Amino acid sequence: MAATLCQVMGFILSLLGVAGIIAATGMDQWATEDLFDNPVTAVYSYSGLWNSCVRQSSGFTECRPYFTILGLPALLQAVRALMIVGIVLGAIGGLIAIFSLKCLKMGNMEDNIKATMTLTAGIMFLLGGVCGISGVSAFANLIVQSFRFTTYADGGFSMMGGGGIGGLSGSLTPRYTFGPALFVGWIGGAVLVIGGVMMCLACRGMSSDAKQRYDGMAYKASSHHTIYRTDPKPRPAFNDSYRAHSADGRMSNQKFDYV
Repeated sequence: MAATLCQVMGFILSLLGVAGIIAATGMDQWATEDLFDNPVTAVYSYSGLWNSCVRQSSGFTECRPYFTILGLPALLQAVRALMIVGIVLGAIGGLIAIFSLKCLKMGNMEDNIKATMTLTAGIMFLLGGVCGISGVSAFANLIVQSFRFTTYADGGFSMMGGGGIGGLSGSLTPRYTFGPALFVGWIGGAVLVIGGVMMCLACRGMSSDAKQRYDGMAYKASSHHTIYRTDPKPRPAFNDSYRAHSADGRMSNQKFDYV
């Protein structure tokens, strides 16, 4: 019962984790413009893995997709690949996990086969979660480096040193910070990893139930060298009084034993 509950909970958490990674991959707010001490608030820009968007103060939003692949940074392409691999592994693991559920009866499938399928699904969920977390963390590292080394041109303020106060003396270069998609991806990847661990633990419980021994009665075959013992009790002697009598009163030679 505990193994079944752990398997079902792991399956549900894994589905939620895969949904979180899919949502994070499709969102455009991976990097959002930092509005702290920014005098220009009429235009707000943000970008994701597939689009770059600009939102005006009037509420009008315009998104432009990345029309090139070779012109994109290598790290952005690596993040795309990691997120897609995580989604594919999670989808395959979910498909396998459906057929491995112990609460569902499908044909004459044995428990040891379901345990193996549960372990396979758990490993795929683990790998998918690791890929999702790795992709989001790599993009977050890119944002941190860009935020730290972004300067204001023409004598503006620089974190590495420079003149001007607040960047008002030169052209302003916007700086980006973490967007909501990063947190969705982190949470989804973590939930997917937890679901994979629970599936692996459920596999351990299912395999122990499948290998349970049956305590039956041992049967020992008889040996070929069987020794027959004689009965030590003396048998009673034959009594002539039990002989049959003929019609003329003489005893017959026929003997009858009455038990």
